[in-house]
Amino acid sequence: MSDEFAVLGDCVARERRSDRPALRHPPSGRAYDWRRFCTTAWKVGNYLRNEGVREGAVVGVAAERVPEPVLTLVGASMLGATVQFDPPKTGAQGDLKALVVPTARVGEYDHPAGTRYVAYGDDPADPSHAYFEREVWSENPTAPPDVVHPETALLAVEDRSLSHGTVLGAAREVAGEWGLDADATVAVRGPLTHPGVVAAGVVAPLLAGGEILLPDAEAAGDCAVLGPDPDGAPEPRTVAAGDVLG
Repeated sequence: MSDEFAVLGDCVARERRSDRPALRHPPSGRAYDWRRFCTTAWKVGNYLRNEGVREGAVVGVAAERVPEPVLTLVGASMLGATVQFDPPKTGAQGDLKALVVPTARVGEYDHPAGTRYVAYGDDPADPSHAYFEREVWSENPTAPPDVVHPETALLAVEDRSLSHGTVLGAAREVAGEWGLDADATVAVRGPLTHPGVVAAGVVAPLLAGGEILLPDAEAAGDCAVLGPDPDGAPEPRTVAAGDVLG
């Protein structure tokens, strides 16, 4: 695990591309190796950039444990944008620059025209809503050129924001405690709305060059991050989200 990574986008640097597993979602059968994961995260960043997402913008993302929210987190982070998981259903002009949610849930949200709706899953019937899969597939597979700093906000959580440096610092502590390396698989068993889940379940394995597991009832990792009120898990090593970033 490298201590040189200062911001989340450093984890998907070009030299990290390989055929090793990076992200797995057993319920859908989808899996990304590090080559595809990096390239797709770059494409997501470039697409959001074309929609006007820049440093200081907020991107709302559904807190579903599927690949699209994870890829959006990394892609948006490369622009210096702040990600808010499960944002409010209604908002004012300027609250969200983009909203990335499943097509089936688009109707739950009422944000003004300045918010770009991006739906994933089924192709949205409303032509004003972008289709995540189509837009990302057609994008340039190169890393966005934006420069992001450790003090830049990465996550918006309730009434506070957490910087890249804060989240990566917490993730590095977890990765060190667990001894994560490129062979490790970390299961995400808590809600992405909690920053501790993001730090331990998403960022820690990315720092280590390992694999993020978005599990079903049958799949298990080497270790797992649980919610703030943890239930049991099949993994031999677990951490509660509140113990990472309370």
